[in-house]
Formats: sequence, structure tokens, C-alpha cells
Amino acid sequence: MAKVLVFIDNPGAALKKSSLELLTLARSLGEPAVAVNGELTDAVAASLAEYGAAAVLRPSAQDLNDFLVAPKAAFLAAAAENTGAGVVLLDNSPEGKEIAARLAIRLNAGVITDVVSVDADGTAHKSVLAGSYTTACKAKTPVSVLTIKANNVVPEPAAAASAPETVTVEVSAGTVPAARITAREQKAASGRPDLTDARVVVAGGRGMDGDFGPVEELADALGAAVGASRAATDAGWISHDAQVGQTGKTVSPQLYISAGISGAIQQKAGMQTSKVIVAVNKDAESPVFEIADFGIIGDVFEVLPQAAAEIRKRKG
Repeated sequence: MAKVLVFIDNPGAALKKSSLELLTLARSLGEPAVAVNGELTDAVAASLAEYGAAAVLRPSAQDLNDFLVAPKAAFLAAAAENTGAGVVLLDNSPEGKEIAARLAIRLNAGVITDVVSVDADGTAHKSVLAGSYTTACKAKTPVSVLTIKANNVVPEPAAAASAPETVTVEVSAGTVPAARITAREQKAASGRPDLTDARVVVAGGRGMDGDFGPVEELADALGAAVGASRAATDAGWISHDAQVGQTGKTVSPQLYISAGISGAIQQKAGMQTSKVIVAVNKDAESPVFEIADFGIIGDVFEVLPQAAAEIRKRKG
């Protein structure tokens, strides 16, 4: 059976949905092992067993988080060699992609990013050219490194829980040339889900005219994350970490609501793989309607509050 390695970085108190998706996908490709950096709580360990991890690999060094990604790539390379993994799965975040690139150099492996599904034979499917095409590709190297977009796999526990062995992998962060992190600033908690992991995203653009209140109100009614176009973030209406698009974050939620966004190709690149797209724009000629599953031609300041009120009403 093929060996598959999943990388989970700083899982926290409980595994994120995107991590459970990686574990589910790994089981469909072979025997999964998990490389975990950061604290391993009892709840996380129980989830790893529930999702069928055959082994849990931990770095011997405890200071990987004091550096940027180079020591993490070194740890993951050592873990892949330890397990004999033919496939390595990471999340599709900017950091995940950088680790994948550094890992590929160490393992002489092929890299495929922005993956939405993987066949049993290792063929990866991804959307390219701002979502204009869907491609199938497969690395010819003995090891392939794949970064997986969230919300494209339904998390499913294994038929029977495993009893994974814990293996310590020798790695010393201090011996890997890397930039050291000198300070961190805690981001204020919004109470909303993380943008890249959210099942529902409500995004606003230039049409919000500086007022993201209706977007946030609808997002809170749906339990959704808040996103934005580059025009909105550049204008200072919302922080840049909410930007969705070619130069922002890539999201693939079950539902994406676009409010007051024209839908230029740069924005499409970040959200076109969403399962259902609902567009609200008063301009009937907006490009966003070309990819929307449902379109509402109307004023966002009228449509969004009505939608939020109706959702709250139906929730009782």
C-alpha cells in the first residue's frame, strides 16, 4: 500500500476541518502518517486515531516556530524519508505552498498546488488560468507534493480507529539556515471562521462604498467568514487579510456570496471553485454574473439586510 504523509502545523486545541479533509484524502490514497509540528493535545491525538493515522511523527526540536518555514520543510523532508511516503499533502495556504516548494527541492519531488481532488493513482485535478480551465496532472517523480484547497473533501472518520505509534524525527532548527521570528502580534479574534477554511463566505467590493456593515451582518447570520475584493482592501475599508483573489487568498467554500464586486478575472481566480456562487450587483453587465449560479440585480444595501433578516427569522 502506498505511503501518504500529511503535514499539520500547530493544530491547536482541536484539528481544523481542513486538516480532517487532508486525513480523509490521505486514506483514499494509501496508508496515512501525520507529521505534526507544535503542541499535540489529547483531543488532537484522538482525532488522528479516529481518522486512521498509522503513525504520528514529531520533530526532536521544539523551536521550529521560532523561525520561518525552512526548519519546518527540513522536518517534513526527514519525516517523508522516515515513512517512505510517495505522496505528501499540505494545506494550500501561502505558508503551505512555500513549505511544499522547499520540501520538493530536498526530496527532488514534483509539486502540484491548488489541488481540488486527487484520483487513486495520484492524478491531481486543479483549476488554472483564473478558473478558466480544469486540468489533470501527475508528478513523474517518485515523490509528489500536493497542496490541497479546503472544502473540497468531505471529512470522514476511518471505519475503525487506529492506534498510531509516535516517532521522533531528528531535526535541529538551529542548523537550518533560516530567518528567525523576532516578534509576534496576536490578531484580534472576530468570532468568525477562518476565511480559507470557511464553508460560507460573504465578500464585499467597491459597491459597498466603504460600509461593510451589511456584509458583516449577513455573514454573522450565516456563520460565515467575511471576504473582500482588492479594491475594498486597498481603500482601507477592511483589512488586507480579508482579500480574496489572485493577489489575495484563494477560497473554495460551499457557498460564496459576492456583494458589490464586479467579478474581474483577478477576483474570479480566488473564488471560482466555490460550489455555489450568489452574486448581488446593481450592474446587470458585471462579469461576476457569468460565473454565478444565482444572480440578484439590485442594491446591496437593500438586498443584504433583507437576506440577513430572513435568515435570522428562519433560524427562529
